[in-house]
Amino acid sequence: DAQLVESGGGLVQPGGSLRLSCAASGFPLSRYAMNWVRQAPGKGFEWVSGIGAGSGIRTYANSVRGRFTISRDDAKNTLYLQMNSLRPEDTAVYYCAKYRDGRERGRGTQVTVSV
Repeated sequence: DAQLVESGGGLVQPGGSLRLSCAASGFPLSRYAMNWVRQAPGKGFEWVSGIGAGSGIRTYANSVRGRFTISRDDAKNTLYLQMNSLRPEDTAVYYCAKYRDGRERGRGTQVTVSV
């Protein structure tokens, strides 16, 4: 069965950095465009970033452009999200997902940005 498992979340101070990982199993990550989405407490899913299959074209939400970088290592079947200059408003559960609306996602990893 296809599975996505996120890791790398945690508590970080404003201005800090985290690197999230998403390990895929049961399907070849290289054949799919993939996304990171997040859900803050009491809110719906927010698309954060995407990366295309093949060409690997990267796209970002305005709220994270210039601070976050999405990447993939197809040999490791793993997706990444490097998050720099974190802000309190980045606090959320982060999911990797096949679709921008959050469908076919993993269980998520909590990111908390606070002093």
